[in-house]
Amino acid sequence: MVKIIQLPKIIDRRGNLSFFESANQIPFEIKRTYWIYDVPGGETRGGHAYKSLQEIVIALSGSFDVHVEGRTGSEIFSLNRSYNALYLPAGTWRSLQNFSTNAVCLVSASEVYDESDYIRDYDQFKSFIAHG
Repeated sequence: MVKIIQLPKIIDRRGNLSFFESANQIPFEIKRTYWIYDVPGGETRGGHAYKSLQEIVIALSGSFDVHVEGRTGSEIFSLNRSYNALYLPAGTWRSLQNFSTNAVCLVSASEVYDESDYIRDYDQFKSFIAHG
């Protein structure tokens, strides 16, 4: 189930600190991490699902919306706090939109990159969740 995971937030007058550990806050072992930045205004990232890969998505800086769709319906999550991680289980269609200026999106994944795990066609995704 797609959900927000509240990460620890250590408040300090010199600046706050947040972190995540795959054994404690994240429901999978992290095998890959990447970030998305310098997204031009009006552009969309994502637009796909995975057959087995799980992810967490964090707005390290700025804000953006994550449109998700799965077996239980669709929802929009607005990410703008670096201590909130959006958990995306396998079989979730995702689209990232409405990036603010200087937004940085951090993604940690349960698997290394594997093109064969992607579902890039929306009709194939609908078939996958109907029969998967």
